[in-house]
Amino acid sequence: MYKVFTLFVYLLVGCSVCAKGSVDVALKDTSEVIKLNKQAYDNRYTSPEQTIADATKALSIAEKLQYTRGIGESYRIMGIGNYYLNQAGAAINNYLKSLEFFKKTGDLRSQAKVLNNIGNLYLDNDYGKALEYLKSALSLTQKVYDPGLKASLYMNIGNVYYRKKSFSQALIYYDKSNVIFSSLGDSINLVQCLQNRGVIYYNLHQYDIAEKLLLAANKAGKERDLNKPVASTNLTLAALYIVQNKFDAAEGIVQEGLAYARALKDEKLTTDYNYTIYQLESKRKNFERALYYLQLIWKQDSTVHTSNESTQINMLQEQFKQQAKQRENELTIQRQQNDRIKFWAVTVVAGLLLVVIALLISNVKRKTVTNLKLTDLNEEVSRQKDNLDRVNHHLEEIINERTKDLQIKNKKLSEYSSYLSHQIRGPIATLRGLMNLEKEGLVDEKECINMMDKCVSDIDQKIIEMSEMLNDTSKSAF
Repeated sequence: MYKVFTLFVYLLVGCSVCAKGSVDVALKDTSEVIKLNKQAYDNRYTSPEQTIADATKALSIAEKLQYTRGIGESYRIMGIGNYYLNQAGAAINNYLKSLEFFKKTGDLRSQAKVLNNIGNLYLDNDYGKALEYLKSALSLTQKVYDPGLKASLYMNIGNVYYRKKSFSQALIYYDKSNVIFSSLGDSINLVQCLQNRGVIYYNLHQYDIAEKLLLAANKAGKERDLNKPVASTNLTLAALYIVQNKFDAAEGIVQEGLAYARALKDEKLTTDYNYTIYQLESKRKNFERALYYLQLIWKQDSTVHTSNESTQINMLQEQFKQQAKQRENELTIQRQQNDRIKFWAVTVVAGLLLVVIALLISNVKRKTVTNLKLTDLNEEVSRQKDNLDRVNHHLEEIINERTKDLQIKNKKLSEYSSYLSHQIRGPIATLRGLMNLEKEGLVDEKECINMMDKCVSDIDQKIIEMSEMLNDTSKSAF
């Protein structure tokens, strides 16, 4: 017995160690998913291709672990990478998959992030849709505490108003985001805020403020290796210098920005830089070079336009497919829920039936026991009744005897009462007569006393005789 117990303890300890080891491995792998997704997100401005590569690795690990939140975040980061590579179709596909997983876990913060990302996709083609998604994300953000996300949403809403040429409204949102990012010490997003505010002041023709903000953004972006913000900032800065006829400064900024755009493999930015060079050469009256860039822009614009149209079609198709898939998933989930409800309902009913059957069996057993007890009790009652009948019969005999005795005594009492009234009345009348004679002095006092004594003795004797006769039923009254 001792050996069996010892073996059981060893097995229990072994299982505990294995379970702990499995948990440790799972936690390590989960941490790896989080680390890869963070690394991918940090590379979004510098190398979007690396962002997608790292997020894809994270997705593979998360799927093996069935780590739902990690899967959703991996898809979101992949969408961001595709967004910066101008792959809108792939981006929307990633975002919608991500949103589906976050809805399963009820993660409102992550849902808001995805809606923010989808809103950014519509920035250049559908301002209404962009605002709709961004404000939906802002509404969700009000339910959770995430100031960084709120600041990003303010900045993106400002981007929508900028594209709608509502510059004052855009600046309000940029300033709001700048305040929050400053309080959080978010240096990367502060670069973006500097650039956005610089662009607004450029469009408001406040060139001194615009130049100061854009140069600060350029410097901060270079210090943090943020290729995309640097390329975008230089584009506006070049336009600013061209307006001010600072052609040499503009050319230097354009060449620097174009190098960043090519490093990013961003065709749209490259086309924008070619257009800026065309503007610069036109201002310089270098028309031959300007014509070259105009032709280059026309070719690139045609290709980009075709690509954009194709991207929009793909995006809509992906949205349709994703929505259909989502509806199918919802129906599947609903069916599964209904099946679970039916299963639990049948289980509960079966359980209740078992309880009822058990109660019935228990009740039958109790009734059987009760019936046996009642049978014994009836027999006992019958015995008690027989005893009681015998006692009652005996009592009736005693009562009859007592009744007869009382009747005899009552008869005797009546007879003796009558007798006594006759026997005693005489001596009493004699006494009364003697008393009257004595009052009138017709009799001698001594003789009167003797006669009265004799009357009292007669009365006493009569009472004694009557008492003896009453107590002795054998004697007759006469």
